[in-house]
Amino acid sequence: MNRKYKIILSGGGTGGHIYPAIAIANELKSRFPGAEFLFVGAKDRMEMEKVPQAGYDIEGLWISGIQRKLSLKNLAFPLKLISSIWSARSIIKSFKPDVAIGTGGFASGPLLYVAASSNIPSLIQEQNSYPGITNKLLSKKTQKICVAYDGLERFFPREKIIKTGNPVRQDLLDVDSKIVEAKEFFNLKHGKYTLLVLGGSLGARRVNELIENKLDFLDAQNIQIIWQCGKLYYQQYKIYNNTNNVQVYEFLNNMDFAYAAADVVISRAGASSVSELCIVGKPVIFIPSPNVAEDHQTKNAMAIVNNDAAMLIKEADLDVDFENKFSQLIASPEKQKKLGSNIKKMALVHATTQIADEVEKLLNK
Repeated sequence: MNRKYKIILSGGGTGGHIYPAIAIANELKSRFPGAEFLFVGAKDRMEMEKVPQAGYDIEGLWISGIQRKLSLKNLAFPLKLISSIWSARSIIKSFKPDVAIGTGGFASGPLLYVAASSNIPSLIQEQNSYPGITNKLLSKKTQKICVAYDGLERFFPREKIIKTGNPVRQDLLDVDSKIVEAKEFFNLKHGKYTLLVLGGSLGARRVNELIENKLDFLDAQNIQIIWQCGKLYYQQYKIYNNTNNVQVYEFLNNMDFAYAAADVVISRAGASSVSELCIVGKPVIFIPSPNVAEDHQTKNAMAIVNNDAAMLIKEADLDVDFENKFSQLIASPEKQKKLGSNIKKMALVHATTQIADEVEKLLNK
């Protein structure tokens, strides 16, 4: 029987929280075509644009994170939190969900807190190897916690943990079959080495500075570049578009083609990026952001590096190490093949379906 379930999801702030939520919703929608879905996000954040583009309704809360450095913005946080909890109560009372799913981000805290407190079956999905404070607090109230890394019983009740991996776009599962089509799509030269640079949906200042400073070096290595510089930096770096075999993008909507076209990838180490890179199986140089809670990007990257499946250069070491490490990688097809093969072995390709299985169990209860 296909009951008309009502499913509420919250995750946002960055693509790393939004896309997993959308992937889970798409899987559940394919299982329950009659289900009704509602997303809850933070007002003025990118989920308010990306979720409707994916075909789902979304409500916005007046919420933001706590700044880790002293900031006047923190004075408004208690007010925003109270306001968001009231709004979340109103949304849940009106929508009457059968299940609540949180994938992280500012808005998921108030929504999942209210849902779990209202005895609505709830599941959170923790993408990182080191969880944020929101999910640590929510773990006491939710029924299930889907994780992507081992060792999270240090932070969460062991009996609630299910290791599933992170949801990723299904079009990434077979990028090797799209290489020729992808090179045509980006107007790349066949037979010429392609570097893909990813700094996250908003962009990464230090990664962008590195690429700008190394354009002559990369050109001398006969490399063509697909450079996703991010929303915050596009106006600054678009001047390099179509110079020295460089293509600059604010955002890449065809990630399957971007990965397919790449011979090597330079990337931040956000959880979703790491999961995607495991699935596509390309040699990667991680440059983790040092500006995130508990330095979790370095921890994410080290989980891969420790398996001889990627390289890592800390931001502080870029000026000294980048040219040497990059040259070594480019010069060694054997090393590229080994890194690509090893990272692919770490992929958890069925994450989305496994998380949907756990949601279905909650619905059946």
